[in-house]
Amino acid sequence: MEGWINRMTKSELKQRLVKENIPTDVYSLEGGLPNEVYCLGRNGVKWEVYYSERGQKTSLETFQIEEDACNFFHNWLIKSLKSIGVI
Repeated sequence: MEGWINRMTKSELKQRLVKENIPTDVYSLEGGLPNEVYCLGRNGVKWEVYYSERGQKTSLETFQIEEDACNFFHNWLIKSLKSIGVI
């Protein structure tokens, strides 16, 4: 069970992002199409992780399992924010 320690639900992800002082205006955990925001959302039975830009879902990844989507979202968000100097 490699990586099991880092598995988290959406609720745990939200708490972790707050604890890590990630600016809340750069992400949405409610999906939708806010402009220029990293998003995690539910679409039917699937979880989606994407960047919302100009009403489009870019870099879309889909997951069957909430924890997989949350872990991917966290890693992607942190890596992306570091690469552009936000954190």
